[in-house]
Amino acid sequence: VQLVESGGGLVQPGGSLRLSCTASGFTFRRAAMIWYRQAPEKARELVASISGPGTSIHYADSVKGRFTISRDDDKNTVYLQMTSLKFEDAAVYYCSAWLDSGNEYWGQGTQVTVSS
Repeated sequence: VQLVESGGGLVQPGGSLRLSCTASGFTFRRAAMIWYRQAPEKARELVASISGPGTSIHYADSVKGRFTISRDDDKNTVYLQMTSLKFEDAAVYYCSAWLDSGNEYWGQGTQVTVSS
């Protein structure tokens, strides 16, 4: 199982970024995909999740209305479109995959920096 995040970077407040997480080594369409983030000295936070069929989507209250999670099962990729970014959105963003087996796998993370 491999998960590779990309798309992080430096953005000004109010800006946008789209994160991608490309997966391999498992049946992607059956896996629930989750985006987490962790800022320095803060607990890991679940940002957004999307079920295997993509019919169930959830967001943390802190990102509702600003972030959108989506998936492309043909590309084995899950996305996190982030808009209206705030200073407090700065963190390392990780994607994870929950498989039918009950196991969860993680990517290496991608850094999002929000700075003026």
